[in-house]
Amino acid sequence: MTAKIVNLSRARKTRARDDKRRQADANAARFGQTKAERDAATRAAEAAARHLDQHKREDENE
Repeated sequence: MTAKIVNLSRARKTRARDDKRRQADANAARFGQTKAERDAATRAAEAAARHLDQHKREDENE
């Protein structure tokens, strides 16, 4: 039974790097839309709202 020799400084840096990568992945999942994707989603929502408004009946507005 031989123990693996570990450089504590290197292990600490590796752990910190992995933690930062995990945090970056979480942020990318939460905030990771490009401006073009946000604009496309906004246009799609506006188009859907216009489509629904076009199909409203006159007696529904009262």
